[in-house]
Amino acid sequence: MVRNGKQYLESLKDNRCIYINGEKVDDVTRHPAFRGITQSFATLYDLAADPANDMIYTTEDGTTANKVFMIPRCREELAIRRRAITKWAEATCGFAGRSPDHVASFLAGFASSPQVFGEYKQNVLDFYQYARDEDLFVTYVIIPPQVDRSKAAHEQEEKYLPVGVLEEREEGIVVRGSQMLGTSTAVSNYLFVSCITPLRPGDEDYAISFVLPIDTPGLKLYPRPAYATGKESTFDYPLSTQFDESDSLVVFNDVFIPWKHVFTYKNIEATRAQFHDTPAHVLGNNQAQIRLSTKLKFTIGVARKITAMGGTDKFPQVQERLGELASLAATVEGMLLASEYECVVDERGTARPNARFLYGIVGMQDQIYAGVIKILRELVGGGVLQLPSSYHEMVNPESKDDIRQYIRASGVNSEERIQLYRLAWDIIGSEFAGRHQQYEMFYNGAPFVVRGHAYRNYGYHEPLEIVDRFLGSYTLPQASLKEE
Repeated sequence: MVRNGKQYLESLKDNRCIYINGEKVDDVTRHPAFRGITQSFATLYDLAADPANDMIYTTEDGTTANKVFMIPRCREELAIRRRAITKWAEATCGFAGRSPDHVASFLAGFASSPQVFGEYKQNVLDFYQYARDEDLFVTYVIIPPQVDRSKAAHEQEEKYLPVGVLEEREEGIVVRGSQMLGTSTAVSNYLFVSCITPLRPGDEDYAISFVLPIDTPGLKLYPRPAYATGKESTFDYPLSTQFDESDSLVVFNDVFIPWKHVFTYKNIEATRAQFHDTPAHVLGNNQAQIRLSTKLKFTIGVARKITAMGGTDKFPQVQERLGELASLAATVEGMLLASEYECVVDERGTARPNARFLYGIVGMQDQIYAGVIKILRELVGGGVLQLPSSYHEMVNPESKDDIRQYIRASGVNSEERIQLYRLAWDIIGSEFAGRHQQYEMFYNGAPFVVRGHAYRNYGYHEPLEIVDRFLGSYTLPQASLKEE
C-alpha cells in the first residue's frame, strides 16, 4: 500500500522515548520542535498516495508500493525512480536530507543482493518487503559517537560507547551503547543501525546491523536544539519552521533485537559489504544527488529573483556570478543524469547508477554547496540584515507605514521584498542555514572519505591507457655517429 499523510501522522503516536530541553516528548506530531517537519513529511505521503502524481508501482511480488522502494532493472526504471524522488525533493525544496526515500533506497539495494548477508539474507528480504508494503519511514544511524576517533571500537575507554552486542539469547540479541547521527529519526517508524566507518580485527561485537521500531523499550533519542522552536511565523522563517528534520544521538539501554531483525552479526566483512558490495550505497547516493540538484535549483532561483527585484541582474558582474551559479547547478544535474544514462546492470539484474559520475559529484558536494552559499551571500548584500525583527512590525499600526515606505523595491511592495529576503536569510544566515552548510559539508563523511569514493570509482585504467599509449608512440632518439 501507499500511505497518506494522516496515516503517517497516526503511526508516530506511540511510546517512543525522546528528550528535548530536559523534557520527554509526548507527541511528536504536536510538539513545536517536530510539528513542522511531521506536517511536511505528511505532505510527501499525500503526494505519493495521489495517483495523479504517478508515484505508485506494481512490485515484483504483485503488491502496490511507493516508487521510492523500487529496485531498478534498467535505465528507464532509474529514470522513473528519479522522477518520483524529484517530486518529493521539490516539495521540500531539497532541504529534507533524510526524507523517507533515502533509507528506502538503501533497503532496495540490500534486497537486490541478499546473498551478501549470508545466513541472514531472508531477514533482509522479509524486512524490505514489509517496509515497502507498509510504506514505512525508515531512518538510520551508522556512525559511532565522537569520543576518540584514534581508537578502534574495542579500544575505547568503555566497552559500550559505540553500540555493540551485550548478550546473545536464543530469541535474539541485546545491544548497548550509542550511535549518531539520527537525522529525522524522531519522526520515523523504524531505525536501521549499523557502522559504515571501517572496523578492525577485535571489533566483532560492533560489526552488526539490525532494524527496530522507534518505540522499542530501551531506545532513547536526544535531539539537538530545534530550529523550529520559537519561530511563530512561517513568513519570518519559511524553511526553519517546515523542514527542520532534527538530528539525534541515539542511545541503546540494553535493547532487545529479535533474530528476524538482524542483518549482520559479529561479521566485519559482511558489515562493510552490505554498503559497497550491494547497490545500497549507490542507490542511496543517487537519491541524495537528486535532492541536492533540486536544492541547488531552488537556491539559485532565489538568487535570480533577488537580483531581478533589485535591478542588479543588468550588471555584467552580477550576471557573471549568476552564470557561476548556473554552472554549479548544471554540473550536479549533468553528473546525476550521466550516472543514470551510463548505468551498469549488475549480475543480479539491478541497474546501478554509474559510480564514476555519481561519486565524482559526491566528492565535490561540500565545495559546490559552500560555493553557492558564498555567491548568494554576495548577491543579497546587506539586504538580509536590514529587515524588521518579525512580521509584527508589518502589521502594527504604529510601524507598518515606515516598513512599507522604506523596505521595498522598485515596482515591488514591502511584503514581497521582505518575504523573499526572509527566505534568503533562512538559506544563508539562520541557525537552520548554518546547520545545512555543516550538513552538506559532511553529508557522506569527512572530505577524504567522499573523495576516496571518487578515487576508487573513477576507473583510472582509462586515462592511464591513454597516457601509456602516447608514451609508447615515441622513444629516445638514437644518436648518429659521424664518420671520421
